Amino acid sequence: MKQFYTLIFLFFLSSALAQRAPEKGDIDGFKLYPNPATEGKVYVITARKAPKKIRIYDVLGTPVLETTLLGNELNISDLEPGVYLIQVFEREKVTTRKLVVR
Repeated sequence: MKQFYTLIFLFFLSSALAQRAPEKGDIDGFKLYPNPATEGKVYVITARKAPKKIRIYDVLGTPVLETTLLGNELNISDLEPGVYLIQVFEREKVTTRKLVVR
């Protein structure tokens, strides 16, 4: 009987944790342009047009930029030319893409 209660507890715990984690699917209508970026800004477009949390990492995985984007235009003029990963969080979904800055 004790094993049954342990099993039920683990089931509910994993269910609760799964509900709070962002979904691994892409954000609906996600577009990132221009890529490669040459003018110090990129546009992040989504179908919902909700506020988006943005994180940009260098190739070593070090965060180099973290911001909340209320519109579509993201200023990346502080980034050195190179290859980055951009993570976009919108509501319960997250999308990760490669970003090239020239």
